[in-house]
Amino acid sequence: MEENLIVCQGLSKHFGLKRALDQVDLTIGRGRIVGLLGPNGSGKTTWIKVLCGLLQPTKGTVTIDGHQPDTHTKAMISYLPDRMYFADWMAAGDLLDYFADFYPDFDRQKAESMCMSLGIHKKDRIKTMSKGTKEKLQLAVVMSRKAQLYLLDEPIAGVDPAARDYILNTILTNYNPQGTVIISTHLISDVEKVLDEVVFLKNGQIVCHDTVDHLRETQGKSVDALFRDVFRMTPNETAQGGTEVWDD
Repeated sequence: MEENLIVCQGLSKHFGLKRALDQVDLTIGRGRIVGLLGPNGSGKTTWIKVLCGLLQPTKGTVTIDGHQPDTHTKAMISYLPDRMYFADWMAAGDLLDYFADFYPDFDRQKAESMCMSLGIHKKDRIKTMSKGTKEKLQLAVVMSRKAQLYLLDEPIAGVDPAARDYILNTILTNYNPQGTVIISTHLISDVEKVLDEVVFLKNGQIVCHDTVDHLRETQGKSVDALFRDVFRMTPNETAQGGTEVWDD
């Protein structure tokens, strides 16, 4: 078992002329809850998809547990995408059956207990659920795996504050303590209380990677306040519609 769970060296991903990731050097250890923070379009989802093996780097390398994304790494990752990807015809019980069949590390008893606490019954169909309930159901099955790496892409976006509190509590109380959780979001104030460290992404580049405690001590402000300072747009940037980086 590698000491560092994730190692990125010069990692870049281009889509035509656009640099979604630009020379990312980053090391993340085990047993951490990490906030991947940045505005929309900063490269968060691209980085997560590279870790999952859904996208191939244009340049540079990424390893998870010493392996480049492959069958070994895919087996140890529990991925929550930024949108529901299960068929609407499925019932909650069908989704649990699917995870039980597909993932050897899936704890069905834990998933059933979480669904019961949500008032979700096994015959409830996904298409009849509210957006918040769908988010909770998807999170319940993802967090019921004993994974080494949980990749959660915008898990609290689009749900009400009460649902956000439930989701964050679910993450805190159900992840494998030997694993690492990466939460991608731009809603900093909601997640700050659960984070051990943060990574700020801006235009596909790392502009900050530090522990939450050290940032508070050295900067004298919350992560949310620091985020607002780092990502505050100038009038010129606003007029241009953003700060995207393009190839020469």
